[in-house]
Amino acid sequence: MNKSVDNYLIEGCGRCELGGTPDCKVHRWTEELKLLRGIVQDCGLTEECKWGAPCYTYQGKNILMLSALREYCCISFFKGSLLADAKSLLVKPGPNSQAARLFKFVDVGKVKELETNIKAYIFEAIEIEKAGLKVAFKTNPEPLPEELVMKFEEDPVLKTSFEALTPGRQRGYILHFSQPKQSKTKIARIEKCIPMILSGIGLHDKYQSGKRG
Repeated sequence: MNKSVDNYLIEGCGRCELGGTPDCKVHRWTEELKLLRGIVQDCGLTEECKWGAPCYTYQGKNILMLSALREYCCISFFKGSLLADAKSLLVKPGPNSQAARLFKFVDVGKVKELETNIKAYIFEAIEIEKAGLKVAFKTNPEPLPEELVMKFEEDPVLKTSFEALTPGRQRGYILHFSQPKQSKTKIARIEKCIPMILSGIGLHDKYQSGKRG
């Protein structure tokens, strides 16, 4: 796992087998990510590398991350649901996401077009953190095993990647993780599936691939 944002842009996060290869998701969006990095840095946040990806903090509190997924790259606000978003520029990573909100990008032109808006949203996110506001979470309609919730708390990149999966793929993982009775078995299943989730792959995709091979 990379511990430097510079290395992240060169090699990727290093959290799956595609890290350091031309197929790494980061390489699809290198120019967009570099431009976004510069915009975020202009806002005075502290740049760190957490969970293998660029994370930006204010006085030690997480504000946002830059992420590369299969279909897009993004700015992910940790407390995005608290942003006013008067221009409706933000989207949920997935239908059940309660806190995170994303700016999604698929080309450099859109990043440049929204630069002023991006900075305004970042400054608003900083003010939300200064005020100590918190997201009021509701019960998830698709119950998540406690072990998965804990892993999401430890690893926001994994959470964003999971929420970006289709509802069917999410449900497949939830059922797979919930099946064992013992917590240690659930944890082992989750750990084994993390590289697939980060790659945007569902359990069904894996098994189908195995059958074809």
